[in-house]
Amino acid sequence: MSERHGDAVERIPTPHRLVDWLTVNGLAVDSCTTAQLDRARELRESIHAAATAAAIQGALPASAVRVINDCSAQGRAAAILTPEGQRQWRLGSASCVEDALSVIAADAINIIAGERDGKLALCASPTCQAAFFDTSQSRTRKWCDMNTCGNRQKKARFHANQRKNPRSAE
Repeated sequence: MSERHGDAVERIPTPHRLVDWLTVNGLAVDSCTTAQLDRARELRESIHAAATAAAIQGALPASAVRVINDCSAQGRAAAILTPEGQRQWRLGSASCVEDALSVIAADAINIIAGERDGKLALCASPTCQAAFFDTSQSRTRKWCDMNTCGNRQKKARFHANQRKNPRSAE
């Protein structure tokens, strides 16, 4: 779920949209039920809660840890090496959502546990504050996305300065 301008917007409202999103992200599945969509949303919210806690060095919520671990353990996915030297995921024989969720959960575990090169941070935008994974060289990124939150903050600062110093625009 995305919280732009303080309003929560569901980006994956239907099972079909989850299938599409998984396919775009290299985790193609055959189909998705409403229950599987609910489980994916539960995993998403659990990752968000755990990542947010980790970003502020707080205690990880036990319920979030349980959901992430359960999803990680329930799938049948294997990492395979492509001829080009890239990692690709191969899901279970009857590609199902649980297999895809296990990949997502395992990746979240790697990030939250600090095993990936980068750092968890919270977006500096007061209307967002989403947890994001900072892989910038300096690890000082302020916004989850420069094209949305970053630009919004810079525009707000610019307009505030214009109101304070109306002659500076001339």
